[in-house]
Amino acid sequence: MGQTLLVIVGGCIFITSSALGSWVRFLHIIIFHMEYIFRAENVDKKYDKHQALSNVSVSIPRQGIFGLLGPNGAGKTTFIRIINQIIAPDAGKLFFKGEKLKPSHISSIGYLPEERGLYKKMKVGEQAIYLARLKDVSSRDAKKLLKEWFEKFDLMPWWDRKVEELSKGMQQKLQFIITVLHKPDLLIFDEPFSGFDPININLLKEEILKLRNNGTSVIFSTHNMSSVEELCDHIALINNSEKILDGKLENIKRAHADKVFSVSAKAFTKPFDAVFHPLADIIDKYTIKDGASKLRVRLADAYNANNLIEHILPNLQLLEFKEELPTMNDIFIKTVTGKNPGELKKDDLKAYMGMNQA
Repeated sequence: MGQTLLVIVGGCIFITSSALGSWVRFLHIIIFHMEYIFRAENVDKKYDKHQALSNVSVSIPRQGIFGLLGPNGAGKTTFIRIINQIIAPDAGKLFFKGEKLKPSHISSIGYLPEERGLYKKMKVGEQAIYLARLKDVSSRDAKKLLKEWFEKFDLMPWWDRKVEELSKGMQQKLQFIITVLHKPDLLIFDEPFSGFDPININLLKEEILKLRNNGTSVIFSTHNMSSVEELCDHIALINNSEKILDGKLENIKRAHADKVFSVSAKAFTKPFDAVFHPLADIIDKYTIKDGASKLRVRLADAYNANNLIEHILPNLQLLEFKEELPTMNDIFIKTVTGKNPGELKKDDLKAYMGMNQA
């Protein structure tokens, strides 16, 4: 008869038997809880007759940047508000750091909403300290930390000025500082780069990456797919209240690859088509420096990259060979609409994605 053991890991209490099978299951539970900072299981939310979320399950890895993507009205904001306990789900389970989500977890979460909000008549430094105190940061620590962040973001000259005197970009930098000041375990950014110039966008990106590298987990919601590719490790795509895509960014890009390769070479012994036939068809070809050529080819389904390299090597001097992975913008559009980007017209994109296309 096995012994029953009570074990505390990361603040969570586990009860297990000493039997080998139970220990294996127990270790799986520990590893799972250690890997993810937040999990949602089968979450539903309905407003009157509108289904905002339908059976959504998402796991947010620790110390990573998780892209929460989707067209306007897909359910992203509802999901973020549920994490912040602003609203409650109608059904489903929520876990934070291995525990069921509860009010005390709010102090460990920082949230920068898309709709910014500051008290316009208050002085900048006074308001920053006030908001930091709401997050249980002492006045002394708040002043010290705020001055460090203000110097980094060039806001110190505005400490005693009213918020209404700040430009929109300065106000956004102030709200970013207030969001991260109490060093939460999980940060949620909803369109954090909206309204910023390229210099300040890069500044914020650098700070977000530093926060991630220092152990913070980040949920990043945006329509800017280039930022997703630059920052995110994992993504989930929500459309019409349902999660339709989820996983590591690199794995998703490879899963949506169309077997297109970029080949740079010179000293061809045969015409281009003859070199690649029958393994691949040429899509485009360009002349580059020193008499070399660059070609984009699509590999036939029956062959792989190694087959193609072996086939072409006797008839050229290979300079570069790499697979072209689709962009997140292309994956987003194709997953949401069912069509390739080139097949859609401007009005189609607006209808499908609820976004203004420049």
